[in-house]
Amino acid sequence: ITRALALDFAKYNINVNCVCPAFTLTPATLRQSSKEEINRRVKFIPLGRTGKPEEQANAALFLASSESDFITGNALYVDGGLLAGKYFLNESL
Repeated sequence: ITRALALDFAKYNINVNCVCPAFTLTPATLRQSSKEEINRRVKFIPLGRTGKPEEQANAALFLASSESDFITGNALYVDGGLLAGKYFLNESL
């Protein structure tokens, strides 16, 4: 969808990108996840920790700023290396 919309809106000089977050520690995740569950998920994040809400927000702010004027049709993974890590090397969560 991101790429299709980027192509459709480029003629209007509108950039379309998306932020792809990994496990992010928020009040909701703290309510819904046990400490054991959080620790289990962190094992698969190469940076060794959960994301912070402000890190996701900073990615969105970057994409909304003029600093990203020549970026469109892309996904920005804010995942602590999860995409490159153990999960995608056929190890189960």
